Amino acid sequence: MINARSADRFRLALIMALGAMLALGSFWVLEVMRKGVNDSLPEAPRTESDYYVEKFNFVRMSETGQAQYNISGMRLTHNPVDDTAAITLPVVNSLGKDRPPMTSVAERAMVDRDNSKIHMYDNVNIDRPATATAEHFHLKSDYLLILPDDDVMQTDKPVEITLGASKLTGTGMVANNAMRQLQLSSNVHATYQPPPPAAAR
Repeated sequence: MINARSADRFRLALIMALGAMLALGSFWVLEVMRKGVNDSLPEAPRTESDYYVEKFNFVRMSETGQAQYNISGMRLTHNPVDDTAAITLPVVNSLGKDRPPMTSVAERAMVDRDNSKIHMYDNVNIDRPATATAEHFHLKSDYLLILPDDDVMQTDKPVEITLGASKLTGTGMVANNAMRQLQLSSNVHATYQPPPPAAAR
């Protein structure tokens, strides 16, 4: 009777041990399969910024070593997904020696990966001070695309331009500062005041 009970206990213990081994083996197989699937899946793209800079000033140089323009702002945040930079309170200054300097400010900006496009957003204001041969220039819009390498500005939004005492408004604009050309696309209204003799020369 005792031997029969011992044999039953032994068989029960053996069954339980085999069950535990099967459970552990199944868990191990599932873990290996899960790890293999995770390793084969592409890595999820990083969506958060990888670095930021506060109170920065970046100067872009030409191929001849001359300063073309500089960008400054309160904060620059880099986005690694598309290699763009978001700027808070940007200020863009043109530094070309062969034409009057211009200063562009806005609430925020986005700079493309190769610094060839600067998208200015919200309360965009551009100023060119008066010179001996030109009146003060001021432009206001909600959005402006600056192509600093070409010295071109463009937008598809409404713009308000003041040149001395004259005012020009319209929707859609392409301005080439290097060529001194300005084109408005639609809804154009102008109020012209002749410049004073000093600026008319």
